[in-house]
Amino acid sequence: MLRPLSGSTFLRVYVLLALALVLAFGLALGGFTLVDQVRREQYREQLAEAPMQLLARQLSAEPLEQRSRWLAQHGTELSVELHLHDIESGEFGYFQRARLDAGRVLIEAEGATDWRLFTRLPGEDAILEARLDGIGESQLRAMKTVLGEWLTDPLLRDQRVAELSSDALPITLNDAPPSRLDSAQLARLGAGEVVLHLAPEAWGLTLFLQLDSGTPLESIQWLQVGPVHAFEPMPLSLSLLLLVVMLGVLAGIIYLIVRGVEARMARLELAATRIAGGHLDTRVKVESSDFLGRLGMAFNGMAAQVQALLRAQQEMIRAVSHELRTPVARIRFAVQMVEDMTDDDAVRRQLSGVDGDIEELDGLIDEILTYARLGSDQAHGVELAAEPLECRAMAQRVIDALAGLHSHLQLELAPGEEFELEAEPRYLQRALQNLVANACRHAEGRVLISLHNDLRAVRIDVEDDGPGVPEKDRQEIFKPFARLDDSRTRRSGGYGLGLSIVHKVMAWHGGSVMVDESPTLGGARFSLLLPGRA
Repeated sequence: MLRPLSGSTFLRVYVLLALALVLAFGLALGGFTLVDQVRREQYREQLAEAPMQLLARQLSAEPLEQRSRWLAQHGTELSVELHLHDIESGEFGYFQRARLDAGRVLIEAEGATDWRLFTRLPGEDAILEARLDGIGESQLRAMKTVLGEWLTDPLLRDQRVAELSSDALPITLNDAPPSRLDSAQLARLGAGEVVLHLAPEAWGLTLFLQLDSGTPLESIQWLQVGPVHAFEPMPLSLSLLLLVVMLGVLAGIIYLIVRGVEARMARLELAATRIAGGHLDTRVKVESSDFLGRLGMAFNGMAAQVQALLRAQQEMIRAVSHELRTPVARIRFAVQMVEDMTDDDAVRRQLSGVDGDIEELDGLIDEILTYARLGSDQAHGVELAAEPLECRAMAQRVIDALAGLHSHLQLELAPGEEFELEAEPRYLQRALQNLVANACRHAEGRVLISLHNDLRAVRIDVEDDGPGVPEKDRQEIFKPFARLDDSRTRRSGGYGLGLSIVHKVMAWHGGSVMVDESPTLGGARFSLLLPGRA
């Protein structure tokens, strides 16, 4: 797992983003739970607000000396413990006091069923506390009595009902009996009982209470408390599903974004690889002005500058080589004139040596021009004019051309079947001829050419029985004018450009050249590798 992560920017970034998404998932789940808990506490406070405000208003209307008796009496009727505290008693913290000052109800849970409810008396620094262990029928009946006492005065009913009503616990006063109740329930209301009505379709609980006017002339009114809907937390399965869907969408979007960035980086990598392979006309398509776009523009500028420099260098080499041909031709003409004008053997031998040096210089100029032409074609982006070429016939032509110059050597072509490949005939034959000529200069008595073909590549091996190439020098010999030593008067001769030309020809064909030890003859083995035919 570590190796793919270290080798792929895409995987590394995507894994980090995936970890961030997992962290976001955990935080979101915790947030859902926290929000649900806050909603539950707020729901409890809203339900407890009306009863606690009712008790607080009634208690605040009592004289100070009567409050202890009132707390004991109503505590017994409601089956709850009622206490009065000073807000500065130290039991409440800053935020708790702030909530109480705002008129809110403070709820503290003690175990699974025990509750402590706090509310502030209107206009006073006293806090009313109610301790209960659940709500039963007796408590509802007692609360009905307290509520009936509070709404005894018909002139104040509407105002007091509006003060107690809230969104969580709506309270309404009606002049007509509830239509949803049957005759038996209405009779119970008339007997002073509290009637509860459950609406299963909405899970709402409604409490009905009949208020007597106290005066026969006044009509009877009915009080409706509710409907009170049960708290509905967000189901865990739905929360998880929403989170998973959200994470899936985010993961897909991040995947597309990161994949697009890596695709653009891959194009930069491909362009750099092509330029390193000699295709200096390669450019990167700039799609935007972001940092990758600026990187692409900088890359294109660098490639253009390298191509221009190499083009100028190749043009200079070609110009110098062409200019050298004229004085070389004049020297050759002068040597021939002097040779024709003298019969002295010593002078003729010296002139013959000069003529050999001129031939060598002429060959060097030809090699330089070939090397410059290959580099110039690559710098200008000239496409290779490939055509089908018979490999064995080409190798035989090379042997026929060099056999007469090296009569002391045995040049052989290993047996095999003829096959074709796509290549530029003149340059590929020149590359093979350079390898065979190089092998002839170092061989003791034998040079062997062998051809190998499969579906993926074509390999042409040139082996000799000479001293071979030291392993440390096997990459250096393909550089221009490189030699295995610093002397230019070696027995083998050469200009140091032949293998460089081979390297350029193979790079232009999309292939390569390599050298190792010959397993057959013991000397060097040079191998040309070219793509096979599709």
